Amino acid sequence: MTTSGTSIFDMNFTEIAEEAYERAGREMRTGYDLRTARRSMDLLTIEWANRGINMWTIEQGTIDLVQGQNTYALPTDTIDLLDHVIRTNANSISTQSDLNITRISVSTYATIPNKLTQARPIQVWVQRLDGQTSNSGATLSGNITSTATEITVSDAANLPNTGFIKIDNETIVYGYISGNTLYNCFRGQNNTTAAIHLTGVKVYKNNLPCITVWPTPDQGTAASPYYQLAYWRMRRIQDAGAGVETADMNFRFLPAVTAGLAYHIAMKVPELADRIPMLKAAYDEQFDLAAGEDREKAAIRFVPRRAYIGGG
Repeated sequence: MTTSGTSIFDMNFTEIAEEAYERAGREMRTGYDLRTARRSMDLLTIEWANRGINMWTIEQGTIDLVQGQNTYALPTDTIDLLDHVIRTNANSISTQSDLNITRISVSTYATIPNKLTQARPIQVWVQRLDGQTSNSGATLSGNITSTATEITVSDAANLPNTGFIKIDNETIVYGYISGNTLYNCFRGQNNTTAAIHLTGVKVYKNNLPCITVWPTPDQGTAASPYYQLAYWRMRRIQDAGAGVETADMNFRFLPAVTAGLAYHIAMKVPELADRIPMLKAAYDEQFDLAAGEDREKAAIRFVPRRAYIGGG
């Protein structure tokens, strides 16, 4: 007998939901059944992010650093950074170097006396924010050009001391606020384009996940960066969608997502309560099998790092 010769089996969300309902002991018959299953799957994948690293969601990226700017947006679906280096001579093919940059906590960053000191960055603070945009209640108090670095708003009371704002389709990062004026603004952040904005336009708070480096970069422009932050991030698993898309996961996790969805469905149906322990055990087993395989296979090497405190 001949084999199929293919290894492309996959399941769209509707097929996953149908299999999960059958394992739970029911049939999926209505549009509401599909909708509630979709909601459960979205919650399930968020649970997986809380369980640890999902290898297929690791992505590499770079951020061009600009002289005088210390805070930079990360992609909105970023959960956390797993590793990062500072790349010098970023525009050079032959002489660029990747150098260590140490991750620090908010407490450590808060104790740095002069956060505007300029040099090659050696430390990074990762702010794991939710990426939500909300109305600040402020509007522009005058027209601004696409190159303006100071922005005056009607009321800055609801804006954080430093952070990101969104005006029309442009994201802007600012360094500090004095009165109702935002200073040290860097335009066109988060893959947006600097533009002219008119008085009276609403100003939104942009709670973007971001990194803050120290020292502040001492050279480089957006057009010609000298430093880059190269990073490896863990992103969110994509949503279940409308029901016709395939699941955003490695094929090894299809048994786990099906078993987990069956367990979540049973928890919502009182007459299936007696099946919950069995379904949970099956889910835990399938997830442990998949997670045990979905891991880094390289050898681990530990290198001690020495720190010295100078004395008189």
